[in-house]
Amino acid sequence: MNILKFKGALAERGVTQEFVAHIIGVNPSTFYRKLASGGEKFTVGEIQRMMKKIPLTEEEAINIFLR
Repeated sequence: MNILKFKGALAERGVTQEFVAHIIGVNPSTFYRKLASGGEKFTVGEIQRMMKKIPLTEEEAINIFLR
């Protein structure tokens, strides 16, 4: 996961990390731990919810989560 691109996408859309934690159904401290692990612990379902609610294009999601 490219954390910098992820945080940049959030900033561009005015979305907070706390909001993202809420939409994927975890508390903020769990979300921060997942980010600290390099994003490796996000599930496919969580990533799909982030794509929909942030929103992220498919290309953005690929650049953030797979590269």
